Amino acid sequence: MFKRIKEDIKIVFERDPAARTTFEVITSYPGLHAIWLHRLAHFFWKRGEKTFARIISHINRFLTGIEIHPGAKIGERIFIDHGMGVVIGETAEIGNDVLIYQGVVLGGTSFKKEKRHPTIGNNVVIGAGAILLGPIKVGDGAKIGAGSVVIKDVPEGTTVVGVPARVVEKREKKIDLDHDKLPDPILKIFQLILDEQEELKKRIKELENLEGLKSKIDEYFEEKKKEIIELLEGGVK
Repeated sequence: MFKRIKEDIKIVFERDPAARTTFEVITSYPGLHAIWLHRLAHFFWKRGEKTFARIISHINRFLTGIEIHPGAKIGERIFIDHGMGVVIGETAEIGNDVLIYQGVVLGGTSFKKEKRHPTIGNNVVIGAGAILLGPIKVGDGAKIGAGSVVIKDVPEGTTVVGVPARVVEKREKKIDLDHDKLPDPILKIFQLILDEQEELKKRIKELENLEGLKSKIDEYFEEKKKEIIELLEGGVK
């Protein structure tokens, strides 16, 4: 037990550069407290003392702002950073060395008493506000972008972002914190549309020059420019 506690403290120092002393980590990291209290609740849950386990889970939520159902299975060296609002459902399973940020939800999509929450592999990063729904599987080394909504399986070693989440790149199996470097597929689509529009404008202009034509749109904008200039100069009567 003490070995596991030492690993929990060590992983905080590895994942959070703000951590300074062991005393500070033990007393001031609610994500760590949430994991410790969950282990206690899960112990009683497996023994069949489910009501008592739920009471411990409720106390855990009150103290840390993190809600973990006592039935959830959580591996070793899990770090919940700035964990306020994290929700982990009853049939959720989380592997080892997983990094979870605030506001993450591992939620269910069924009212049946069956596997209805996500299964998370090892060495996974789940960004702030990400929502994972249903009995999906997230492969080892995957990375979930902040604010993403994941409703399908995530392949091993990939990065997914967006609503709904889409695979945007294959990546090395390592944990990193470069959320600002995640690609934005929606932004890329808009940029592609703007680039194509600019190219069409150039082609139309070239055709007009070849035919000796002058676009009525150009005339309209020239007229509006004159009106604006007159307005700015106070020349409008």
